[in-house]
Amino acid sequence: QLQLVESGGGLVQPGGSLRLSCAVSGFHFDAYSFGWFRQAPGSEREGVSCISKSNRSTFYLDSVKGRFAISRDTDKATVYLQMNSLQPEDTGVYYCAAKVILDAEYCPLISGAYSGGSWGQGTQVTVSS
Repeated sequence: QLQLVESGGGLVQPGGSLRLSCAVSGFHFDAYSFGWFRQAPGSEREGVSCISKSNRSTFYLDSVKGRFAISRDTDKATVYLQMNSLQPEDTGVYYCAAKVILDAEYCPLISGAYSGGSWGQGTQVTVSS
């Protein structure tokens, strides 16, 4: 079982940027697909972005396309989420998740697909003036 630790959250003004990191410990980093999810107060957890284990496929929530970018670094065993042009509706707790997905070119953006996988503890992102 992997252990995931998110960092990089904080308070930022609308239009600002943050880069979230998900440090992964354990083994077989390259065997896993990773997803970023967020949950705002009173709302369900939603998939923001994911990256396949091949590193060739990425998927995004429609509302963050063109603003967010997911990446993974095998040497550092870390997954990143670069978030630009942040808006108040991006506020929430952001979670990193990992799961072994057989299809190397696919990653799910549904939180249920990561059940039985690994989740981090979350990092708070607040976008406010």
